[in-house]
Amino acid sequence: PVMKDSPFTEKFFTQTLDHFNFNSFGNGTFCQRYLISDKFWQNGSGPVFFYTGNEGDISDFALNSGFILELAEQQGALVIFAEHRYYGASLPFGKDSFSRPLVGLLTVEQALADYAVMITELKQQLQADNCPVIVFGGSYGGMLSVYMRLKYPNIVTGALAASAPILSTAGVGDPRQFFRDVTADYEAVSPQCSAAVRAAFQQLQDLAARQGEPVCVRIQSAFALCQPPSAPRDIHQLNGLLRNAFTFMAMLDYPYSTHFMGNMPAHPVKMGCDIMLRGPDLLANLRDTAAIVYNSSTPLSCFDLYNLYVECADPTGCGLGPNSLAWDYQACTEVELCFESNNVTDMFPPMSFSQADRRRYCSERWGVTPRPGWLRLQFWGDALSSASNIIFSNGDLDPWANGGVRRSLSSSLIAINIPEGAHHLDLRGANDEDPESVVRARKQEAELIAGWIQAERNRQKH
Repeated sequence: PVMKDSPFTEKFFTQTLDHFNFNSFGNGTFCQRYLISDKFWQNGSGPVFFYTGNEGDISDFALNSGFILELAEQQGALVIFAEHRYYGASLPFGKDSFSRPLVGLLTVEQALADYAVMITELKQQLQADNCPVIVFGGSYGGMLSVYMRLKYPNIVTGALAASAPILSTAGVGDPRQFFRDVTADYEAVSPQCSAAVRAAFQQLQDLAARQGEPVCVRIQSAFALCQPPSAPRDIHQLNGLLRNAFTFMAMLDYPYSTHFMGNMPAHPVKMGCDIMLRGPDLLANLRDTAAIVYNSSTPLSCFDLYNLYVECADPTGCGLGPNSLAWDYQACTEVELCFESNNVTDMFPPMSFSQADRRRYCSERWGVTPRPGWLRLQFWGDALSSASNIIFSNGDLDPWANGGVRRSLSSSLIAINIPEGAHHLDLRGANDEDPESVVRARKQEAELIAGWIQAERNRQKH
């Protein structure tokens, strides 16, 4: 069982390794994990709610997407959470999955084909052939939900794409947007807060510029590092680790404590600002603010620069462990994340990540050359007007939001904006601390989805 009293059963689906090349592995297969719950299903007639798994363990997404189950109860739906190939337990080649050339089967297209095949076969097995399918996803999972509706409208009736940055990841937009919006969250708590963060980073830069052993020891003790920084790359790594903490708190700025991508207290941005403004020792304040993120799961006696944060082709962080390898590879191939901080439009040290930086890193790390523009060409970028039945929901607190669709494009391409929402808050289960704006958003989502299902049933009748 995935969790105590879980409504889900863990199962494995026999999935095709390579949907697009009949020579590479013949019709070889691997075991793809999915979680399924028929607890609320009106057998054989209720809709299918299918979560298009993203860059992580599928049980984490199931545990943090209670809205889908609540909606399933209202609408009598079968619920399936499918794990993305190369993540969690769905490793096509076990521990060799990240070696070359085997990692080459990790693409957005293969993942979408996995979901299309899985939906089709599971519907047959469950005698659910006429049940309309709605796909759900958050973040990259939300991008996949959009793409499922674009690529497989024959299978998918509609999509709820929560906090899906489908524009920024396709290279549409401003590389400064992401860290500018992270900064805006702290600025909104108080202008003094972002000013203090900026000043703290400046102090660290000034100190590091003086070099020499006493300075290194001073930085080590100020930030409780396990080793003193001994080279410019260590300071760069420290900057990245610190910037990543502010990013996480902004993304996960929920009104109650959460256990998703680590443990986070309620209102972490406000909490971070309280620490940044508590006294004159800015470096200690900076360290303790980062500790909200890095000390959340197990208290650490010191911070290990290279183990707590791994620099990769995603400047917003790839996470740790095998899942981070898969995401790094995706960020090196199709998903474009050339975001920069510059200390002018944001409060962070200047850290660029240009297409040239990306090309260099990806060729060194994975032996691949990214193809800028491919994702935009393949999945339409901002030219979405011929699509239909997609909800783009975004929270104003979420730094990913302005990389997504913020304005409705037609009567069936609906943008829902949630002023007090952080990263896909609307997918989370109802909570007493929820702001009114997310309660309204979920209600609107429920009504739109019910309408799509009804329209699909009417279509089937004729």
